[in-house]
Amino acid sequence: MNARQITDTYHVSPQIEPGDAAILADQGFVRVICNRPDSEVPPALSAASVGEAVRAAGLEFEVLELTHQTMTPENVARQKQLADVAGGKVLAYCASGTRCSVIWALGQAGKMPTDDILAQCQKAGYSLDALRPTLDALSKA
Repeated sequence: MNARQITDTYHVSPQIEPGDAAILADQGFVRVICNRPDSEVPPALSAASVGEAVRAAGLEFEVLELTHQTMTPENVARQKQLADVAGGKVLAYCASGTRCSVIWALGQAGKMPTDDILAQCQKAGYSLDALRPTLDALSKA
């Protein structure tokens, strides 16, 4: 598991495994958000398998499957809400962490300057410069 910090409370990661749940609990995470559709993973890494282990470790587990087509304003708002009300550190995961970073960035548009949003993602290793026009447009909406 490779958790990368976007903010003090929002972290992203490539695919996690059930065995990572205890580590996440030890690191102080309180909620895990699965942004990866089950159609992309083998059964051992399904949301049900990972979620069972995460819950057994005492953390909350939410599923919000994301693809390019489902990166809707409603899902952006849902991800932001799941992270904002967690009451502690959140880990969102997908295949590489990019989708989790993109949805966080979209949720910050209009609340943070675009340069700051992109810088936060860059510090975590995600270059989202191609998202700038969308973030700028959302900031003006």
